[in-house]
Parts: sequence; structure tokens; C-alpha cells
Amino acid sequence: MINILANDGISQAGIDALTEKGFKVITEKVAQEDLINAINTKKYEVLLVRSATTVRKDLIDSCPHLKLVGRGGVGMDNIDVEYAKEKGINVINTPAASSSSVAELVFAHLFGMVRFLFDSNRQMPMVGDADFKSLKKSYANGRELSGKTLGIIGFGRIGQEVAKRAIGLGMKVIAHDKFIEEANITLDFFNGDKKSFTIETESLKEVLKNSDFITIHVPKIGNKSVIGAEEIGMMKTGAGIVNTSRGGVIDETALMFALDKEKLAYAGLDVFDNEPNPSIHICMHNAISLTPHIGAATLEAQDRIGTELADQISSHFSK
Repeated sequence: MINILANDGISQAGIDALTEKGFKVITEKVAQEDLINAINTKKYEVLLVRSATTVRKDLIDSCPHLKLVGRGGVGMDNIDVEYAKEKGINVINTPAASSSSVAELVFAHLFGMVRFLFDSNRQMPMVGDADFKSLKKSYANGRELSGKTLGIIGFGRIGQEVAKRAIGLGMKVIAHDKFIEEANITLDFFNGDKKSFTIETESLKEVLKNSDFITIHVPKIGNKSVIGAEEIGMMKTGAGIVNTSRGGVIDETALMFALDKEKLAYAGLDVFDNEPNPSIHICMHNAISLTPHIGAATLEAQDRIGTELADQISSHFSK
């Protein structure tokens, strides 16, 4: 029997799919500093992680029984992927499973931003009973998303899912991607009808300059931010920006400065520098909609992630 440690958890659907194929799945969380010992003691051949657990060279070198590492989600910056492969360890992830969940969170932030829900939900419990009229006045300048331009930076699976929802809302979509020149976006309607759109990507400068809202869906490479002071300077005054990709993709200091100076009207952040200890200044800022890295945290996405991991693991060991 092959032992699997799902150190950051796995959905019951994933557990059931693996158990049916004869795998033993353990979901008890092991602290990072105890992980090597646990893997060797229990002779785990598969380690499943999300973003909380890291798989670096020391662990790879110290765990000779390990044959496969699985990442539930897209980004694998917490795994030394190439080194693992060099050592004969297969590395898998689930790039498509959480795309819809992340795309919907983008719009949760966008809707919350343009109608000031992020601030209203802070203020109403404190002063809503006493200052109802003043709060009503302060939130009276909301905006509609329909008819606005959404700029998507990173036009892969998630970016294209975002585009579908934007088109459905009546937004204009423009996109930038270093590797994709155009994409066909197909909307599937409730009655079985379909409608397809072809979107050609543009330069980063053009997307920044012409968008009312920006959403980012790229990995963080190195230490340089994708959106820093220079890029923010290219954006429309009063624009909004959303980051559900990786902390550090936006320069947080430049972002707060732009919000304070009202160059940008608001931001939505699901990811942060220094996770799991984001800057208190970011967390307290009154123009930022905040979520604690929950882009893929829907029940539907977790089921898709679990079953997709199960399928890949079964396929690997049946070869």
C-alpha cells in the first residue's frame, strides 16, 4: 500500500478517489520542521501540499522514499520543482481546478470596491446606528462595472475565466501576456447557447493606460514587482487594481502611496508580502478590500483539486 501525506489537507472527494484505488491517505498536519522525520518514519511516497508547506532541497535530499510531490493549486514557488525532478521525484499540480474560484473572487473584490463594501462592512457595525445618514452620503458615489474597461495582466486559464465574467457583465476586456498573442473566449449560457470572442493581447503599457480596473494573474519571478510606482503612474487616475495571484507582484509601498495620493481609488488584495504576516499598514488601509489568500478556497474548487490530484497520482503509479 502506498502512503500519502496530504499535509495541507485534501477534499473528501480526493480522499475517497484515492482510497478506492488502494492508497492510504493521512491528513494529519505535520509541522515544517518535523516533516522530514515524519516522511522517513512513515515511509510516505507521496507528499501533497498547498501553499503552507515548502518542499526544498533539504527535504528532497533527506527523503529517499519520496516518489511524488503534488501541489493542490497552480503556483509551485514553494517547491524546488526542477531539483525534485533531477532527483527522480515527479511533481504535479492542478492548474485548471481553481480557475473559476479565483475569477469569481476577483469580481467579489471589484463589486466590493466600486460600492465601498469593504469599508461599509467595517463602519456599519461600529457607527451604523448613530451615523446612518452620514455613512449613506459617504458611500453615495459608487460606480457600475458595466461599460468599464477591465485590463487583465496574465491571460492564461485564470485570466480567461475572468474575461468570461467581465464580458457577461458588459465590460470591455483588454489583456497583456508575454506568451499568448490571442485567446478565444467562449461563454456557455444556461440554455445551451454559446458565444465566442477572440481577444488579442496588447502591450503592458497600453493595458495600464486604458483600463478602469486592472487584475493581475501572473507568477512572481525574482524580487521585482510587476506593478511598481512606474506602472501605477501609467494607470488612469481613479482606477482600481486587484491582485489574487502572488504577494509581491504589486509593490505594496507604491500601492499605498498611490492610494493615499488618490492616484488610485481602491485596491483588492488576496495575497500579500510576508504571508502569513502581512503588513499591518496594508491591513488597516481604508481603501483596500482584503481577503486572506482564499482564491481557490471554495468547496467546488477543493473537490476538483482533490479528484484531479487523485487521477494524476493513480496514473503515475499505474505506469
